[in-house]
Amino acid sequence: MKVVRTVDDARAAIPSAGVGLVPTMGALHAGHVALLRAARAENETLVASIFVNPTQFGPGEDYGEYPRDEERDLHVAEAEGVDLVFAPSVDGMYPDGFQTWVEVEQVARGLEGAARPEHFRGVATACLKLFNIVRPARAYFGQKDAQQAALVEQLVRDLNVPVEIRLVSTVRDEDGLALSSRNALLSSEERATAIALPRALSRGKLAFASGEDPIAAARAVLDAEPSLGVDYVETARFNGRVHLLAAVRAGRTRLIDNVLLEGSL
Repeated sequence: MKVVRTVDDARAAIPSAGVGLVPTMGALHAGHVALLRAARAENETLVASIFVNPTQFGPGEDYGEYPRDEERDLHVAEAEGVDLVFAPSVDGMYPDGFQTWVEVEQVARGLEGAARPEHFRGVATACLKLFNIVRPARAYFGQKDAQQAALVEQLVRDLNVPVEIRLVSTVRDEDGLALSSRNALLSSEERATAIALPRALSRGKLAFASGEDPIAAARAVLDAEPSLGVDYVETARFNGRVHLLAAVRAGRTRLIDNVLLEGSL
């Protein structure tokens, strides 16, 4: 496995065809492994990026606290058959004088876009840069970040980016909590509280299947956990898929999750 850290080195090392890309911010877990395995099965060359993108964090968010363990990440990547890891510096991605940003208007409204106003501008810009640098045939994203995945799908359609976006189902721990790098920031007490999030979404999905209000059903579960702060519980349609989505705060850690109500990945 090769590790490159500059745009020029990445372009020189990555072939021009048959490439699958898994963009990550590191702190790799079983959810990332599912993405890597899906990409490994479909592509001649597998590239993973590891870049904690500062432009998708707002003031007061957890950029400084975001888990980082590159040595472990490289071991995971190599074990999963990654051919090349692109691990650029912040200056390499955003050099002096950088001033071009990508805005995806409608998909970025509401939900995470309302809670984190600059978040999706940073996501869209970093993803487009990665697509231009790596030139993948396919790129892999998880269902857990449903709004982000829809935003990337919209971006590649609107800007005619020659990459196929593949979505991979959410991977969950035994207690139902969706795997996330931020889970490492939870104390044991916060973790016990946070599992109300997947329980609530599961209850909402059952309610929807019975013709009842999925938002009310999910919120009832979350309201029973007074130490859990609820940012939102909403339904949204993304590219023909209907999701029930929620964001909560367990202590200082903000978690998002969703379940699919209609449609398929």
